[in-house]
Amino acid sequence: MRAQPTASHFVNGRYVEDTAGDPFECVYAANGEVVAKLHEATDAIVNEALEAAKAAQPAWAAMSGTERGRILRRAADIMRERNHDLSVIETLDTGKPLQETLVADATSGADALEYFGGLAGTLTGEHFQLAGGDWAYTIREALGVCVGIGAWNYPTQIACWKGSPALACGNSMVFKPSETTPLSALKVAEILKEAGLPDGVYNVIQGRGGVGGKLITDRRVAKVSLTGSVPTGRKVYAAAAEGLRHVTMELGGKSPLIIFGDADLDNAVSGAIMANFYSSGQVCSNGTRVFVERSFREAFVDRMVERLTKGVVMGDPLDEAVNYGPMVSQTQMDIVLGYIEKGVAEGAKLECGGRRSNRDGYFIEPTVFSGVTDDMTIAREEIFGPVLSVLDFDDEAEVMARANDTEFGLAAGVFTQDLTRAHRVVAGFHAGTCYINQYNLAPVEIPFGGSKMSGVGRENSKAAIQHFSEPKTVYVGMNDVEAPF
Repeated sequence: MRAQPTASHFVNGRYVEDTAGDPFECVYAANGEVVAKLHEATDAIVNEALEAAKAAQPAWAAMSGTERGRILRRAADIMRERNHDLSVIETLDTGKPLQETLVADATSGADALEYFGGLAGTLTGEHFQLAGGDWAYTIREALGVCVGIGAWNYPTQIACWKGSPALACGNSMVFKPSETTPLSALKVAEILKEAGLPDGVYNVIQGRGGVGGKLITDRRVAKVSLTGSVPTGRKVYAAAAEGLRHVTMELGGKSPLIIFGDADLDNAVSGAIMANFYSSGQVCSNGTRVFVERSFREAFVDRMVERLTKGVVMGDPLDEAVNYGPMVSQTQMDIVLGYIEKGVAEGAKLECGGRRSNRDGYFIEPTVFSGVTDDMTIAREEIFGPVLSVLDFDDEAEVMARANDTEFGLAAGVFTQDLTRAHRVVAGFHAGTCYINQYNLAPVEIPFGGSKMSGVGRENSKAAIQHFSEPKTVYVGMNDVEAPF
């Protein structure tokens, strides 16, 4: 089982290698096997990528939006045709079950390429009629060279979520995937090249934080888009601010999911499963603080434990019968196990799970805690693993105050059959992405992003266009010019 790429980097339309860069390995999380060996980008590779992006961007921006969109839509078609092979790469990269990657990763990337490819030809400015016959108009222009920095949980999707709107607006991009999941973005670059993207418009280089630091502080870069943790976001935001660069930050969360006693039990349990155990809990928008109305708590916990006990199938993620995969790495597994230990030590009741699974790889059993209080570590800090915390509540006003009592504001959700209450609750959430009787869906047509410490800006939808372009205002005088002297 190997997924060795042609070379570590894809720059200016071709694979390039520089073995002087520090070596690192891509490990299959299901068994610890090394599936690829790569090298970090050296200063020479970083410079080559930025120079290629800078040189290619003006001609790309000068093309009509329709022409740019045609290439992006062609790439979407290729991605869908190769969905199975791309999904296998994604599974080797992340450890996520093939059952999941077949429907959630390359397909989501293709959706982004298709959506923004369709928008590219519609990008226009505005006309303003002014008094006395003067008028003005705006032109929507590309920013220039954009840097994308990806997280390890959705490498194909993130490469496309950042690249698609950037390219649709006429920008070029240098994308750095997480060093934990380096393979998938290279395939995105290959497909864009095959679809007709000019050389240098979309480049992929590998490396750890030091490589990202060189990218975001380079004078040639106009925009930085990051998906990552809050601590990383703070550092990147500060570094980008030094050069007054545009930024989009999609960061972490500790999102609340409120379940009222009138909710449909199985829908509420399904929503909480999607909010805590999909991708083995490695999703930034997860609703990990599950507030359950006290009268409903026992039934909810019992059904949740039953569903997890009977429904979870662990094993080799390449087996399509498997629906639950490992943590992405040994490091992440150890972090999550540490949080589980804190939950037990601080007095939460372990309803199920709580252990490393007795098998190869970085598997942790789906874990449910009840009796969790707001001050416990597992209720305050982002765990990024399969750990669900059940917190009791009695009153809507009380639970809203508790739900919003966090520095994060990425997502929030509510389950209830009272739609008046549902809309009142989401209006009161301090979060950028909210759900009613559903959770964790992120179609490309709607904005995605957070508030407070969970991010700046939005990804997807027409909102992303605003973050990868800027208006130029032109005033047109139609009369004689008056001056005081």
